[in-house]
Amino acid sequence: MKELSKDLLRVVETAEPRLRAISELESAKPILAGGWSRKEVIGHLVDSASNNHQRFVRAALQTSLDFPAYDQVGNARVQAFQEAGWSLLVSLWADYNRYLAHVIAHLPPSKLDTVCRIGSGSPVTLGFLATDYLTHLVHHLIQIGVAEDQEIG
Repeated sequence: MKELSKDLLRVVETAEPRLRAISELESAKPILAGGWSRKEVIGHLVDSASNNHQRFVRAALQTSLDFPAYDQVGNARVQAFQEAGWSLLVSLWADYNRYLAHVIAHLPPSKLDTVCRIGSGSPVTLGFLATDYLTHLVHHLIQIGVAEDQEIG
């Protein structure tokens, strides 16, 4: 998990200045199929950080974890990412991920095989959740043009 933590920090340090170079106006323009803007993607990634933070900590404290499914559309609607300031979203995303890197680095090795069930999905381990978190984050950073495949891993 120490290497995963370092990888997450490296991704944040690479992407943050690129995100900050995007103007408020550009951040609000739809860029993805379905009309999501960079604001909405970064808001979604803040949401992902928040949900996974709870999953990581709870799974490390229990013998197994059952966590509700994620309502992506509902969360985006309620949190109104499009109306939030770009600088706020970028700061929150970057700092939350720096903290998650700290949490990931300190996950007890004995808990990495803790079985986690998210909604109706197939059971996975805590170790898988942590690794998949970074994969998901990078996927979205590539979508919005602030990361490339070869920069990861």
